[in-house]
Amino acid sequence: MRKTAIRKTAMRKDVTRHAAGERAGPRTGLAGRRRALIVVVTGSLALGALGLGAAAVIKSPAQVAADTAPPPRDTLTAPVERQPLSRTLVTRGSVVAAQTVDIAAGDPAGEDTGRAVVTKVKAKAGDSVTGGRVLLEVSGRPVFALPGALPAYRDLRTGARGEDVAQLQQALATAGHPTGADRAGVFGAGTRRAVTALYAAAGYEPVSDGAEGGSAAGGGKEGAAKNGKSRSPGSGKAEPPAAGVVVPMSEVAYFKGRTARVDSVAAEVGAEADEKLMTLSAGALRVTGEVAPYERELLRPGRQVRILAETTGRQAVGKIVSVAGTPTVRKGGSADGSGSDGQPDGGGYAVEIEPDRPLPADMAHQDVRLTITVASTGGKVLSVPSSAVSAGADGRTTVTVRETGGEHRRVEVRVGMSGDGVVEVTPADGAKLTEGEQVVVGVSARRGAGEDRR
Repeated sequence: MRKTAIRKTAMRKDVTRHAAGERAGPRTGLAGRRRALIVVVTGSLALGALGLGAAAVIKSPAQVAADTAPPPRDTLTAPVERQPLSRTLVTRGSVVAAQTVDIAAGDPAGEDTGRAVVTKVKAKAGDSVTGGRVLLEVSGRPVFALPGALPAYRDLRTGARGEDVAQLQQALATAGHPTGADRAGVFGAGTRRAVTALYAAAGYEPVSDGAEGGSAAGGGKEGAAKNGKSRSPGSGKAEPPAAGVVVPMSEVAYFKGRTARVDSVAAEVGAEADEKLMTLSAGALRVTGEVAPYERELLRPGRQVRILAETTGRQAVGKIVSVAGTPTVRKGGSADGSGSDGQPDGGGYAVEIEPDRPLPADMAHQDVRLTITVASTGGKVLSVPSSAVSAGADGRTTVTVRETGGEHRRVEVRVGMSGDGVVEVTPADGAKLTEGEQVVVGVSARRGAGEDRR
């Protein structure tokens, strides 16, 4: 019985397994077919994408030619305008002062001075100088800046007469030291006292005429002690020399106007006093330029000039004052404009320009660009770009007007003044050309192969 039960149990398990296998078999086959279908579809999509990518990269010769062909030719036009025209000439120039004064070392004023050595420098480049200021000191002696148009050419001493004495008297008065009752141009007692006061205010003794006490060649308190001079207690001023005073020409530098500007300083304390120790500039700034010989005939006094300092951007307007009649003589050249070998040395003609308004001090010695108006229409005229005008074989000049619909119409014109790429045009008899119309100035730069160029 027991064995029979075991066998039945085993048979039931086999039947169960067989039934389960029958049910699982169909399902397993369907899943495999689905997976295969998915793989096929995915592959097809991938191949399609690859084909599209290849089509984008690989082009046929016809497609390549179409892609690289130039765009259709386009006509370039510009409007007809009514405006004033002028012809200009551009050159270079520099801003200079009306007067340049070079301070040079002269003979030492003191009898006991052997060498001219710079002992003090009391001004620097860029300083503004007024009358009575000490610029520097050479061998203990001062060099004064004084207003005056006439350069010092001799030593002035008590009893001297002349225009240079009158200039000294005026300069002393401007510096705050009037000459009293002395007549203009006569170096009398009043001028002597004024000179003494000028030197004393700067801390120096004036040079004595030599009749008493020798030469007051020293500077300041040291110089006074050396020459036996003394100052009045509490006054701060030296006693005037009994025998008169001398103003050495090496101790004064005259400049035009009320003030001067220190342009450069070459003097160094302890160095030998050379020919050029300092440079002053005075008077209103002006502009000088140079033009080539063939340009000179275009210039006339009164022509307008635009001035541009390119380093600072400052601009000004002026007019031509004069044009040189002979070329500038360059080194090795001659007055007739020829070089040492007899050939032209390339020298141009100097042009002097006066600004309409005073130029600022910081423009001094700057290089500038000069735009000179050499001709002008004086009013508005009909004008087109120079490239719009063409000349035919029959000698007629024409412009081509592009109408609104794209048609072209030729208009005969007479050409007038030209400048800055624009030319004045006047329609010939019976022709019509009005402001605002579009004239052909060219075509686009790119063209197809074999196309004509007009």
